[in-house]
Amino acid sequence: MSALDDIARRYRVLVRDEMAVVPADGDARALRRIVAGRLRELLARDRVVLPAAALERLVEEVVDDAVGLGPIEPLMRDPTVTEVIANGPAAVYVERAGRLTREPIRFRDGEHLRQVIERVVGAGGRRIDAGSPMVDVRLPDGSRVNAVLAPLALDGPLLTIRRFPNEPMRVADLVELGTIAPQQVDLLGTAVRRRVNIVVSGGTGTGKTTLLNALAAFIDPDERIVTVEDAAELRLPQRNVARLESRPPNVEGRGEVTLRALVRNALRMRPDRILVGEVRGGEAIDMLQAMNTGHDGSLTTVHASSPADALRRIETMALMSGLDLPHAAVREQVRAAIDVVVHLVRGADGARTIRRIDGRDPASGLRSLDAQLLEQLVEERCPTSAA
Repeated sequence: MSALDDIARRYRVLVRDEMAVVPADGDARALRRIVAGRLRELLARDRVVLPAAALERLVEEVVDDAVGLGPIEPLMRDPTVTEVIANGPAAVYVERAGRLTREPIRFRDGEHLRQVIERVVGAGGRRIDAGSPMVDVRLPDGSRVNAVLAPLALDGPLLTIRRFPNEPMRVADLVELGTIAPQQVDLLGTAVRRRVNIVVSGGTGTGKTTLLNALAAFIDPDERIVTVEDAAELRLPQRNVARLESRPPNVEGRGEVTLRALVRNALRMRPDRILVGEVRGGEAIDMLQAMNTGHDGSLTTVHASSPADALRRIETMALMSGLDLPHAAVREQVRAAIDVVVHLVRGADGARTIRRIDGRDPASGLRSLDAQLLEQLVEERCPTSAA
């Protein structure tokens, strides 16, 4: 341990002891200034003399540890970082432009990482401990956090923070990135405006929610939109948007509000459109019924490896609803409800692109969507809008 590290260790303890008298609910920047000022006072009192660069590094490190996220705080301020991952205290990775790289930083030990996890989880209004060692939480800035402690995590605490840009990506941004081609924009824009039901499919990190958010911008601003999500990530530009977010059970196992309950409730909110952030369970049957009972133009996402697999997964999840429906009836609901499947992939270089846009063809099941097939789907779904 270097002399500077030893000084930092000692003053971390002093600053942490004084944090009890610092307001914890104030502005983050103001709080950092308060702590930094107090640290400088302590250093001056103890006549600690350091070169200017070393002093600034010490102040930054101690303040990050006292009121921020320790060694990963600079990563959280980096706008190019979209994901921060800690596989234990000594292995920190970040995602930039879709690619994971290891960072030359580390936590002091597992206890240090655990303290940071507790601070992150606490900021989202949740708790993590030995009795409840796994948690998903959304932070006030919209970041999505997953944390796992021992005994579930065998080699030290695990932390994954999925970050989102301050401003959601627009379709024009996705065209510039190569995610979507201009001709695809025209096709999908028409599909959204003319109220066909769309599923965005793909693997983890392929940009499903980003694309869903961008496509939702094509919805008429006068329509009422209800969004239903496990973690509220969608940020729509329209005025009349009602956002619903599920809630896990508390430490007593009470108070849970499931995605399925929210989808059902959304039907009572006079929606023109329903957007389900991601279907992953029994709520699939309620979403299908909504699509089949007049709530045209609904959009959702699903984890799947192909458009055909997306339909099979939704079918399987609908069968998990506990309603004891015949398989053939569920399959017919899927066939009748979903008009278009947009499938995303992520390449080895991290680039996210639309691989396929398939439409429902009565004769062949799914086939590549073109203007003619889209017109048939619009006429079948909403005859008056096709005129």
